[in-house]
Amino acid sequence: MKKSTIAALLAAGMITSMASAGAATPVQQAGSSTAVVLQGFHWNSANYAGPDWYNALLNNVGDISAMGFTHVWFPPPSDSAAKEGYLPRQLNKLDSKYGSAAELTNVVSAFKSKGVKSIVDVVVNHRVGSTGWSDFTNPNWTTYSIVNGDECNCGLGNADTGTGYSAARDLDHKNVGEVQNGIINWLNYTLKPVGFSGLRFDYVKGFGANYVGQYSNAFASDFCVGEMWPDSFDLNNLNANRQAIMDWINGTSNSCGAFDFTTKGILNDALANGNYWRLKATDGKPQGAIGWWPAMSVTFVDNHDTGPAESCGTGQNLWAVPCGSVLEGYAYILSHPGIPTVFYPHIYNWNLKTQIAALMAARKNAGVNSTSAVAIQQATQGLYAAIITGTTHQLAMKIGPNSWSPGAGWTLQTSGNNYAVWMK
Repeated sequence: MKKSTIAALLAAGMITSMASAGAATPVQQAGSSTAVVLQGFHWNSANYAGPDWYNALLNNVGDISAMGFTHVWFPPPSDSAAKEGYLPRQLNKLDSKYGSAAELTNVVSAFKSKGVKSIVDVVVNHRVGSTGWSDFTNPNWTTYSIVNGDECNCGLGNADTGTGYSAARDLDHKNVGEVQNGIINWLNYTLKPVGFSGLRFDYVKGFGANYVGQYSNAFASDFCVGEMWPDSFDLNNLNANRQAIMDWINGTSNSCGAFDFTTKGILNDALANGNYWRLKATDGKPQGAIGWWPAMSVTFVDNHDTGPAESCGTGQNLWAVPCGSVLEGYAYILSHPGIPTVFYPHIYNWNLKTQIAALMAARKNAGVNSTSAVAIQQATQGLYAAIITGTTHQLAMKIGPNSWSPGAGWTLQTSGNNYAVWMK
């Protein structure tokens, strides 16, 4: 979807209609979604009490529901050569370093009883063998399932449809019998019976976007999001990054949304260097994917890859916002359109539950959703302020060290270091 096309559709109010014209746009990405997602794990969760993460999550089901989360994103559940789950081995074996298959089903069922849906992290770009490089078991696949040119020098399949991944065997998604059907069977007959209704696709630049659309449609996803991490990030050419996200979504036939890595990168810069002016695009709308296609954009402050885990400096920590500015980031994403995602350790390890809950309550009480309108009031060095129109009330918010007030008639909902949110 080119920028000019997006601008015309936005002006005509047709973005949602276009999304709906896709093969099967998931309900949560069709527009006006009130979803708020919890990423229910971090990079070190697989180390928890050896293994007992699902039970740790189970202990917080009531709390997570009460905070207002609608969806919880689970880590990759299949047997894996890496404890975190991102080197899948036996796809149909759901005993992992996070817990047993029975414990997984139990916690997903507990969330469902509270009206909270579960999203499963699926890794289908690559796979590892059970004892060697390519002896795929459970399900059994031959080396025709591996792309030609893979590092193993054993792939008899077609050329890769995306970027190579050297840590495992890249799968040939053109292979209908083994790969396509195998993945669809795994989704529908191993994962769906657990109770999952949504999908998070890992490393989607590694294979064609059309296959994500195919798999999401076959699963009948309620929610779908792809990890379209940019190869490079140029703060002075943000439209290129936004366009790559739009192109990927279109490549799925609008059957899957994407994480808003553009907004993530801008927040990193704004919170570290005070460049809050970057949050406003030249068209007056929010910069990032949420400024072009908010219904399909899933926002976040940090996740298991980009940020710390239990404390500042732990975990992957690959592209983090400053540790002291996490709540500023949440004040932005929880007041703005898109579907926001909250990182589990920020609530339970960083002791930010009260502040995050207050921001979530303000969003809910104002009726802010994934396509709410934003009127940016200030976007300067040291200050960003905006008014967001919900279905029942308006929210005003500011982040940054410089002072700002929306004026008379507004009631302060919550505030903290360098952020505040009001409602009218």
